[in-house]
Amino acid sequence: MKRTLPGRALTSRPVSALDGDESLAGRPREFIQSLERGLGIIRAFGPHAPEQTVSELAITTGLTRATARRFLITLIELGYVESDGRIFRLTPKVLELGYSFLSGLRFPDVALPHLERLVAEVDEGSEACVLDGDHIVYVARVPSSAVMTVSINVGARMPAHATSMGKVLLAFLPDPELDAYFAHAELRSFLPRTVTDPGELRAQLERVREQGYAIVDQELEEGLVAIAAPVRGRGGRVVGAINLSSNVMRRSLDSLRGELLEPLLRTARSVEADLAGIA
Repeated sequence: MKRTLPGRALTSRPVSALDGDESLAGRPREFIQSLERGLGIIRAFGPHAPEQTVSELAITTGLTRATARRFLITLIELGYVESDGRIFRLTPKVLELGYSFLSGLRFPDVALPHLERLVAEVDEGSEACVLDGDHIVYVARVPSSAVMTVSINVGARMPAHATSMGKVLLAFLPDPELDAYFAHAELRSFLPRTVTDPGELRAQLERVREQGYAIVDQELEEGLVAIAAPVRGRGGRVVGAINLSSNVMRRSLDSLRGELLEPLLRTARSVEADLAGIA
């Protein structure tokens, strides 16, 4: 099962307005009520209700259970919602609906100033990401002064198994979700160092969970090394990851551990403290 981002706050609009024909009063003739209802489902998820059942969503939106379920099934097919069969939640694909949504999310907003201070301290590039199925999605990025061959933009997707932040996010998945990942993930090889054997990757993720960080050595791009740490939200659940990336000509793996790990972990704890302060 995929990890997700919190959605927006619950709408304060009267729930009865979404399900009745009276909601069309005063609307243009071209107004599409079904689109309003679908967006109402998405808006119903928020910081205080990131996961909901069909019944809860029906109450929140004012839709019947049958109607709410049809919209949820459609949103699942489109990739904007995921479910374990009972509980529904948004996926990071909602970010594709517009940058305004991205800028409204708490994690990247909170993380960005911390990443800027971290990059200023160590002069290595830093990113933040969330997990979306088999991939990570970059939600914040601060480059360093060093010239890097890899070019990553906010919104870019990378395979989780070949990235430091992906390994961190996979490592801290609940066991059933991790089992589901291995059941369907394509562990593609990008370079000779890419870990593609499921047993080897599981063992690696177990070590990551025990030590609290992940390091990759040229698994996705030649010369690229990185170290990543998890960021936990309310209740201790991992909501994202941050990293520091460099080049083998600048940093050895010992240098990543000896010089970058401490400031990275310190930054992760600072982001968590700020997230807890606005929860």
